[in-house]
Amino acid sequence: MSQNRLILASASPRRKKLLEQIGITPSLVIPAMIDETPHKAERPSEFAKRMAIAKASHIANLNKNEYILAADTVVAIGRTIFPKAETKDDVYKFITRLGGRNHRVYGGICLIQPGGRVWQRLVETRVFMRRLSNDELTSYADCDDWRGKSGGYAIQGRAAQYIKQINGSYSNVVGLDLYTTSKLLRGVGFYHG
Repeated sequence: MSQNRLILASASPRRKKLLEQIGITPSLVIPAMIDETPHKAERPSEFAKRMAIAKASHIANLNKNEYILAADTVVAIGRTIFPKAETKDDVYKFITRLGGRNHRVYGGICLIQPGGRVWQRLVETRVFMRRLSNDELTSYADCDDWRGKSGGYAIQGRAAQYIKQINGSYSNVVGLDLYTTSKLLRGVGFYHG
């Protein structure tokens, strides 16, 4: 195992828990406070990659001798990016659009090594959420499980009952693809799990 520390550049407690699930405990968790506004006509996959790199770079500039890991999760239908839900109106709008069709969850992952070498990956998962009845949607909006979640849902929370099928990485939809992340960390000699 490397002598350098791993800093998780994230405000998401889910990402830290996911890493701990595979035996990796970041030395520090430092949220990267950056502008997360998509560029005009930016593809969701490109946005996810750009955000992961921006978060990692922001923290790496202040911690040059550490490993910096950052990720970004983007929920999308076609070119439409669904932001984090902040209000019940967001939930009604997002879940109504997502219900009854496939959508994609893009996970941008960026690892910056001590010395500045950048490694980047993109993971894509397809998710099918069934349509919710008006009563189900109201009940879900009242539960508060959606707050701050991309697309207005957390697959590991109450919304799990509405997910009929996923094609790809479950941990990517939660917030960090563990297969790709562990492979990256092994590749640079940080992790041997």
